[in-house]
Amino acid sequence: QLQFVESGGGLVQPGGSLRLSCVASGFTLDYSAIGWFRQAPGKEREGVSCISRSGGSTNYADSVKGRFTISRDNAKNTVYLQMNSLKPEDTAVYYCRAGIYCSEYVCDGPPGYWGQGTQVTVSS
Repeated sequence: QLQFVESGGGLVQPGGSLRLSCVASGFTLDYSAIGWFRQAPGKEREGVSCISRSGGSTNYADSVKGRFTISRDNAKNTVYLQMNSLKPEDTAVYYCRAGIYCSEYVCDGPPGYWGQGTQVTVSS
């Protein structure tokens, strides 16, 4: 079964940090660009960050630039999103997606596998 499993979400106070993980099962990440997306209540899903297949290129939405860091460990078939200086507006369900390329900070193209998401809530 081809799937992603995201983890690491939770409740954190403003200014806090979380590290999200996205583990691929049933396929290798080696040949995929990987993107993180998020969807807040009542809003459309939006791209947050994307990392190239080699890991040599990373891109971020302006809203998270300087606070979030995407990375990958192909040996562990895992992609991470380190989130620092979290704000209430970062509250959302976060998803990862496998694609063939990064269109700036948006992961696009096949195979288009998605995970089930992990909830991040930033609140005092």
